[in-house]
Amino acid sequence: MKPDIAVVIPTYKASLHLREVIERLPSFISHIIVVDDLCPEKSGEIALKMAESDTRIHTIFHEKNIGVGGAMVTGYKAALALKCQIVIKMDSDDQMDPAYLPALLHPISEGKAGYAKGNRFVDFKALRAMPTLRLMGNSLLSFMVKACSGYWNIMDPTNGYTAISAEVLEKINLDKLAHDFFFESDMLIRLNIQNVIIEDVAIPARYGEEKSNLSIKRVLLKFPFLLTKGLIKRFILKYLIFDFNMASVYTLIGFPMLIWGIVFGVFKWIENSHLDVSTPTGTVMMSVLPLILGTQFILAAINIDIQSTPKSD
Repeated sequence: MKPDIAVVIPTYKASLHLREVIERLPSFISHIIVVDDLCPEKSGEIALKMAESDTRIHTIFHEKNIGVGGAMVTGYKAALALKCQIVIKMDSDDQMDPAYLPALLHPISEGKAGYAKGNRFVDFKALRAMPTLRLMGNSLLSFMVKACSGYWNIMDPTNGYTAISAEVLEKINLDKLAHDFFFESDMLIRLNIQNVIIEDVAIPARYGEEKSNLSIKRVLLKFPFLLTKGLIKRFILKYLIFDFNMASVYTLIGFPMLIWGIVFGVFKWIENSHLDVSTPTGTVMMSVLPLILGTQFILAAINIDIQSTPKSD
């Protein structure tokens, strides 16, 4: 028996591409859920019109704009209400090729993973065409998200082309998910806390003439703070409440030592500079030794976290 599969399409300023995105979806998709996030171009009206000839289409209108994450939460809840077994996220800008849907669904339908996502970084032609600064930025962002989410074995962690099983989706507190551009990263953090297996699927990038609604300035200002907050939450839940292991011990010992070494060292350096005196060797060691040991403890904790990445046998 084939599973009921839903595709959720959050739409905002996407009237030029929405019709084509819907029309290209294959027949094995049971439900197409379009969430109009108070789109000024009234994209939802297009889906509503198409629903007259395609009964798979369900259109939901938001009374206020709450962001792509909020639109996805609405879509996820609708898919669960429809008793769907797998829910796919596709953007309305026609950058996600439906030809790769079978590959995206395969890890979940075969029971190998609870969540699958696209990975554009395997497309070497696209990588060569990408500006160096953007490539470096993507690599840095990927590392930050991997470290904070705990999924060290994936690439392109902010890729929005995803599929998730209903069983996993029901474990997530949807009302707590980030409503903005941090949605995908927040989802990864919450999935890791639940020890959900994630599988990367090679899907090349496809860019058109569409304009992004993402503000680079907002990302640079908010992303590091949100990732740090997510990392702290993951550590508390996964390593203090749900479990307590050597990674917990190493972190609880290493982090205070690291902070002490930095703060004490800087304080003594400033103090002795003002007094124009040399810092005694013993004082130097009181800063350097905790700094070295703290770093080693943190690295040991990170190693355990890497080894603990949820993966199939």
